[in-house]
Amino acid sequence: MWNSLVRPASIVTGLLLILGVAGCSSPSNPLQDKQETGPATAGGPLLVGSANFPESETLAEIYAGALNAGGVPAQAKPQIGSREVYVRAVQDSSIDLVPDYSGNLLRYVDKSATATSAADVMKELPGKLPAGLAVLEPAAAEDKDSIVVTEQAAAKYGLKTLEDLGKVCDRIAVGMPPEAQGRPQGLPGLRANYGCVPKEFVPFSDGGGPVTLRALLDDRIQAADIFSTSPLIAGNNLIALEDPKNNFAAQQVLPLFRSDRVDSKAKDILNNVSRVLTTEDLVQLNDKVSGDAKQSPRDAAAAWLKEKNLGSS
Repeated sequence: MWNSLVRPASIVTGLLLILGVAGCSSPSNPLQDKQETGPATAGGPLLVGSANFPESETLAEIYAGALNAGGVPAQAKPQIGSREVYVRAVQDSSIDLVPDYSGNLLRYVDKSATATSAADVMKELPGKLPAGLAVLEPAAAEDKDSIVVTEQAAAKYGLKTLEDLGKVCDRIAVGMPPEAQGRPQGLPGLRANYGCVPKEFVPFSDGGGPVTLRALLDDRIQAADIFSTSPLIAGNNLIALEDPKNNFAAQQVLPLFRSDRVDSKAKDILNNVSRVLTTEDLVQLNDKVSGDAKQSPRDAAAAWLKEKNLGSS
């Protein structure tokens, strides 16, 4: 998730994710259509916004569906836009809450933040938010950058972790977004944390999508940055290298909300969602929405809520 303001709209067959994360922008700004979106009103349903990529839309539908099932009226308002747009939308009451990612949200509200571990990010984040905004419990589910290799490359070079990669980095080509050349979690971080200075850096602008994947499978690059919830990883038997020094900041899913609009009942419902949502759930949901099944975010969310006993029967 390289752009902390926006995530890509494609990863599967040209379909998902750029920030970080994971950039893309919607063709129009839903917030400019006051008839459709309008400000949230006291006593009205909670308006659950989303960024403009499928995973965020599905998460918004999960939040809205769980709230409705729990007796708190809610309505999803998808594709608000980038983080820059949807944070402002929460602030000005155009929406009441939105799914976000802990590490990138922290770096958005505090440009000097250096926390990377899940615990450290959540220790700093609440106190850095603008007045009137708050977050709830983070889910175990994360969507973050990961360096992946093929099974053949893992066997050839003995790769399980980024520490292993650092030992052979001068012999391989690494594919990452162009901005990785200068971002702390990109080449500078890999060099500082793991001594990884690749023989060749190959920039790709498809957010770890099909172009990056094809270069990896064709052995034009031997390691690639692909988002951790991309179905491309499991679908192609790729191996995500462990990151013991947290080069890539934690990106746990959590709700960002207006504190004057979300009451204790709604908080309990949203926290229950976070307690059961896993990274594997995100992978499966992304596959259903952006893969061959082409489910709508709402249908995928409803099925997940039913499976987890969080939705209406």
